[in-house]
Amino acid sequence: MSAKPIVVVTGLGVVSPLGLGWEAFWRALLEGRNAAAPITHFDATGYSTRFAAEVRDFDPAEYVGKKEARRMDRCIQFGVAAARMALEDSGLQVGEANAHRIGVSIGSGIGGMQTFENQHTTLSTAGPGRISPFFIPMMIPNMPAGQVGIQFGLKGPNFSTVSACATGAHCLAAGVDMIRMGRADVVLAGGTEAAVTPLAVAGFCSMKAMSTRNEDPLRASRPFDRERDGFVIGEGAGVLVLESLTSALARGARIYGEVAGHGSSADAYHITQPDPSGDGAARAMWMALADAGMPLDEVDYVNAHGTSTPVGDPCEVAALHRVFGEHARKLVVSSTKSMMGHTLGAAGALESIVCVLATREGMVPPTINYEFPDPQCDLDFVPNVARSMPVRAALNNSFGFGGQNAVVAIRRYDSAPG
Repeated sequence: MSAKPIVVVTGLGVVSPLGLGWEAFWRALLEGRNAAAPITHFDATGYSTRFAAEVRDFDPAEYVGKKEARRMDRCIQFGVAAARMALEDSGLQVGEANAHRIGVSIGSGIGGMQTFENQHTTLSTAGPGRISPFFIPMMIPNMPAGQVGIQFGLKGPNFSTVSACATGAHCLAAGVDMIRMGRADVVLAGGTEAAVTPLAVAGFCSMKAMSTRNEDPLRASRPFDRERDGFVIGEGAGVLVLESLTSALARGARIYGEVAGHGSSADAYHITQPDPSGDGAARAMWMALADAGMPLDEVDYVNAHGTSTPVGDPCEVAALHRVFGEHARKLVVSSTKSMMGHTLGAAGALESIVCVLATREGMVPPTINYEFPDPQCDLDFVPNVARSMPVRAALNNSFGFGGQNAVVAIRRYDSAPG
């Protein structure tokens, strides 16, 4: 059986609460900056949680025409903007000769929530005749991928995977498989979300899933800390240009790193809570390591799902102990959600970008707000200050409601030009 094609990363695009573009995003993470602040998108008076990590200073007209932007939900705008950044960063030229060999795998966990809410208000106040003809194509969660294909003329396989907070990671996995199976040479893969909206935030409040530290939002997201009380909702998008190594070398592309493997599993346990034993998460990690041909001791860093929920964080730690055994004590584990919040369907993509940059730059972002150790969470969480260290390989963990788990394995590419 022939060896699997090597899949590398040749472009990065980021829209995040910490900044636009991967350089600003990465710099903010290493500095330990926090994007949590009172909600400005709507009046959150009366909500049990009144803060979020919002994307600021984002003008969609910089990435797509004003007329087109008006026909896109905010989550689609984010996805198109991140895709444009990634494509430009890659230096890839799209034309008739290669368009059919460039695929798209970009998903959203929730889709066009703001459009949905706005149009429901229109229906309630003005009747069905006033609903926009663009309502459905602005709302459905496959449309970030569809619009990226339309905007850039990409004619290869094009679809989205929806698996809640595992969406971005599952989309990367799908992109890797497209290339491995020979169906594409290049895939724009990632996730996007814009769910800081009245109804979505109210729903999470009702679940009691989010932190209620309204008087001190900067200290609210505190993964693995004993005083954690829930996640901070965020928004944004991350897109990676995945490319076969053969294609990347042929065009002299800058290579950031290798997406070496991926794994996915189901807890089959509960609609929102993870399996307390960590079994499902552990199986996804084992699958990713096996797919990558990656021994346990090659992994230096894990970008944890680490949402800062009382139940979820210890389950992930249990899973890491299950997988890595004694090597777990040598791992460094951090949750960048402590700074950018939980970006839901975009999280797996943005955090895989963190892993790619950690291997390339030899730096690991911290887990900020780590003050009070929890006996159930007993690993090295890179507390509060970034760490300079060589990172040969990294895992990104993403776990979604419904018990859907996705893990991406990233390996340093030592021959990268540039």
